[in-house]
Amino acid sequence: MAGLAATRPTGTAERGVPLAREERLRAAVEAHYDVVFRFLRRMGVAEGVAEDAVQHVLLVFARKLPTVDEGAERSFLLGTALRVAADFRKQRARLREVSHDAAGLREASGETGADEELDRRRARKVLDDLLDQLPADLRSVFVMCDLEELTMAEVAASLGVPPGTVASRLRRARESFGVLAAETRRRLAARREP
Repeated sequence: MAGLAATRPTGTAERGVPLAREERLRAAVEAHYDVVFRFLRRMGVAEGVAEDAVQHVLLVFARKLPTVDEGAERSFLLGTALRVAADFRKQRARLREVSHDAAGLREASGETGADEELDRRRARKVLDDLLDQLPADLRSVFVMCDLEELTMAEVAASLGVPPGTVASRLRRARESFGVLAAETRRRLAARREP
């Protein structure tokens, strides 16, 4: 056993020595789990299966870890999450199941008041509905850049497209999202008027 422990890398990123595989994996999970979960939800993965989708992304990451450059973990995870989200959406379409969100089965958390939680759910539902209306190529760039705040270079690396393509898609996505949001605001205002 002592010989096995001696063969494991023990350096840290602060000293410029690569982290041990387990440590690097743990650090990436701790730093990016919430980002991957949010990204998957915003890319149309139902809340009831989002945890499973995150686990799938992390399994791919763990398997490919030696090929992922240090510092590129977030970009790799989101690129993988994009593909996993597409698979989960296809799977959901085949199953035709009603999500917990749509059925209203989720209980309010104890952290906030019921009204605040209801408002937050409604806002999330509106955002999800708006994102669902964007084409997948525009949606992915919009979510990565504007919601997850990745740089265009990180998005280009994640998607395997040139930076100019990212910029073009982001411009079109923002325009489309703005139009959709304005239409939604008008529709909601019309419902409120007596």
